[in-house]
Amino acid sequence: MSTRANRPRLRAAGRYRAAAAVIAMVAAGILVGVASPAHAATAITINGASGGRVLDGVGAVSGGGGNSRLLIDYPEPQRSDILDYLFKPGFGAAMQVMKVEIGGDTNSTSGAEPSHEHTRGSINCNRGYEWWLMEQARARNPRINLVGLAWGTPGWIGNGNFWSNDSIDYLLAWLDCAGAHGLTIDYLGGWNEKGYNVTWYKNLRSALNSRGYTNVKLVASDDFGWAAADDSLRDSAFAGAVSVFGSHYVCGYRSAQSSCPSSSNALATGKALWASENGSDDYNAGAAALARGINRGYIDGKMTGYINWPVIAAITPNIPWATTGVAVAPQPWSGYYSIGKNAWVMAQTTQFTAPGWRYLDSSSGYIGGNRNNGSYVALRSAGTGDYSTIVETMDATAAQTLTFSLTGGLSTGTVHVWSTNVRSSNPADSFVRGGDITPSNGSFSLTVQPGYVYSITTTTGQGKGAATSPAQGNLKLPYSDNFDGYAAGREAKYLMDQQGSFEVTGCGGGRTGQCVRQMSEQAPIFWTSGHAEPFTLLGDLTWRNYTVSSDVMLEKSGYAQLIGRANTYNHQGPQNLNGYYFRVADTGAWSILSNNTSGNWRTLTSGTTSAFGIGRWHTLSLTLNGTALTAAIDGTTVGTVSDSTWVAGQIGYGTGQGVTAQFDNLSITPVGTSGGPGGEVRGAGSNRCLDVNGASQADGAVVQIWDCNGGANQQWTPTAANQLTVYGNKCLDVPGTAAGSRARILTCNGGTNQQWRLNADGTIVGVGSGLCLDVNGAATANGTAVQIWTCNGGANQQWIRS
Repeated sequence: MSTRANRPRLRAAGRYRAAAAVIAMVAAGILVGVASPAHAATAITINGASGGRVLDGVGAVSGGGGNSRLLIDYPEPQRSDILDYLFKPGFGAAMQVMKVEIGGDTNSTSGAEPSHEHTRGSINCNRGYEWWLMEQARARNPRINLVGLAWGTPGWIGNGNFWSNDSIDYLLAWLDCAGAHGLTIDYLGGWNEKGYNVTWYKNLRSALNSRGYTNVKLVASDDFGWAAADDSLRDSAFAGAVSVFGSHYVCGYRSAQSSCPSSSNALATGKALWASENGSDDYNAGAAALARGINRGYIDGKMTGYINWPVIAAITPNIPWATTGVAVAPQPWSGYYSIGKNAWVMAQTTQFTAPGWRYLDSSSGYIGGNRNNGSYVALRSAGTGDYSTIVETMDATAAQTLTFSLTGGLSTGTVHVWSTNVRSSNPADSFVRGGDITPSNGSFSLTVQPGYVYSITTTTGQGKGAATSPAQGNLKLPYSDNFDGYAAGREAKYLMDQQGSFEVTGCGGGRTGQCVRQMSEQAPIFWTSGHAEPFTLLGDLTWRNYTVSSDVMLEKSGYAQLIGRANTYNHQGPQNLNGYYFRVADTGAWSILSNNTSGNWRTLTSGTTSAFGIGRWHTLSLTLNGTALTAAIDGTTVGTVSDSTWVAGQIGYGTGQGVTAQFDNLSITPVGTSGGPGGEVRGAGSNRCLDVNGASQADGAVVQIWDCNGGANQQWTPTAANQLTVYGNKCLDVPGTAAGSRARILTCNGGTNQQWRLNADGTIVGVGSGLCLDVNGAATANGTAVQIWTCNGGANQQWIRS
């Protein structure tokens, strides 16, 4: 990182006549000095006396799915390093606001988070990981604003009606739990993206006031649009209850975030306005949109809060939205993580401002009045003359010189410049300190390059964390857990709930020690449109041939399930999963089933054994060895069947809807072999094989996906030279390094276009291109082309090798 010590001191514009020689420096995309006569300078006045709204903060959501789930399971020092990158001032994203999901035992996009009150009156303030995450965030940044919001809830609330007094009591209990953790919640919402009820908000405000939570501000309505603001103009009591009007995806859902308006009625309320959920983009590819949206939300709509979804993708790659947020952390077992460009784009605002700073309206806008040139916002520190101006040039096509004039009581001291080159994939080009500027007579110039974010500031204390991630690695087998080493109410290591709530509790049925129990006793108030039954997943997507075994006890009539080779997961509609299931009911009925992401359940074999019963422990096991699937109860095989649909994936527990059951002594042990040196390479998204078209052995024959059939044209062998060979002497090859270049076979020649990195996350990355082996358009049909493309975490870029 460049520092003032190794850069020449720069003189500001105004020290020389326009015709004088330019004293300038070009580095990190910054040209500072006298504007060249060849560039028409854009004049910007930064007026510290300008009116403007007060910044509430820029941050992100933990929740709306279990997207933070695996973070708590990371080893040290990686866990603390990641937390520092997210929350610590002067280190990384330096989030100023964090919204957390109030868990509801139901899927809310990337998993389910546990409720503090599974059943009426049974409150446990230590469930889940959001309390821990809020504690960690506030320990690093005591000024961070905390926001709570529900997505779904347990079904007992209002007998299925969220807009009831039950939900008000439920939220008050959650606030009490926050207090038990020493946390003060700053803002509270209603029901995420499910509309609003005016009377309910007024009743909630009254209840908060009567319980001593007068400082907790209400946000309405965390939905799309500004209808709640419209209603507040007609209902003064509703207006009095709500402090913030928050709308989702104000710039358009997963858009370029080029235009981010609010509404005339929203502005007329005089309330704070927030982009209370935005983003949903890849942690690197979303950086340009994020840069636009943070600035333009204020310029276009006077929004003083910007909340990205989510904070981090601390989930395995098969879970939906596995690369969204500002970082990814998919492997607690290896400690691997990656900080994205989104983090550094966010830092360009958060490290240079703070909640309570005031936007300067007359000093914010579009460069030269043209959106395509980029945007800028200026903010002033409360009570001082310090200021920061954030400039983004995402759509610019050429360098632009900006001439700044200072007025209105702002500091005329040294100006520091930091920048991020959003168009660069080199981490060294993110959050770079440039040379300082000394204004002359209250003015200075800066030449900005296309595709950058700049922070121009009189503040100090910024920094770029230097912690680094270890390499990726698989979770090795055998793996086991007896669940005795956890505090009651916590989630067992690596278990990721997708529906329901699986938590550690004291064992029943006469057994000592601790077990995992499915806690959801009735269908929840769903957030998604689907009605999947409770299930939880654990493990590595590369696990292939193994036995998963566990002791199981049903507490009520119904069934429990062991899951094997679980891989791609669809969160839309009922949450369906590619994988195998061994299902056993209390009656003794059992079955081995296959499911896929479309919900096409197939019973592969079934039968009935002696009654499994209720309140009695049994040992279930499911062995997956090649195409052979074998199920056993208490050591006795009950069924064997052959099926080749799913070749690798995680294990899991499941139950019927509302069925409480306990699980103990989990064991996953490898069996069989992984086959010879050659084997199939299956697409995780399509479940079809990497295939040479027409079984051709000719140089240039293209590669596609096709139904796996065991043919020689589908048998790929990794070599010590980083090649993937087929037919013994042909290499997987791409002609060039451009995204979209189609994969083919070619006689092996040792070129980098024939070398591949086979990563633990299932990606296959070209050594020469740095791009991922990709199924075109994420299609799944036979014959779909295979190419190289920018790595994005999609299932069409994940491959399972035999």
